Amino acid sequence: MGMAVGGKKGAAMSDMNVVPLIDILLVLIIIFMVITPLTPKGLQALVPQPSPPDTKRQEELEQKTVVVQVLENNVLKINEDAADWTTLGPRLNEIFKLRAEKVAFVKGDDTIVFAQVARAIDVMRASGVEKVGLITARLEAGQ
Repeated sequence: MGMAVGGKKGAAMSDMNVVPLIDILLVLIIIFMVITPLTPKGLQALVPQPSPPDTKRQEELEQKTVVVQVLENNVLKINEDAADWTTLGPRLNEIFKLRAEKVAFVKGDDTIVFAQVARAIDVMRASGVEKVGLITARLEAGQ
């Protein structure tokens, strides 16, 4: 801190020494410049886009989507077609042998145990399905 004495009519003038303040600001700027590239990046996510009003595209999408439903009393359905545990694997192999995207969904009834759903997922993975999604009642209701 410096002080200049003198001036008009002998009044004391005080001037602030700003050099230490500038030094501190420069150090802070350098620290933030170094830290900024090191901040963690988030995961990339694809945001669903609204579907166009074209109904042909919607029908095409419904044909591509494969949903395996596990219902009460060991009843299985593949897109509303009846199936059983012995034919589930070969039927999925047939469906996915010409598809590039090997994505399917599992929908379980509320009253069944999760072991049945897990069994269906195992059969789907063994049939070459790369990604298996779960459909819940809340997801189906649009919540």
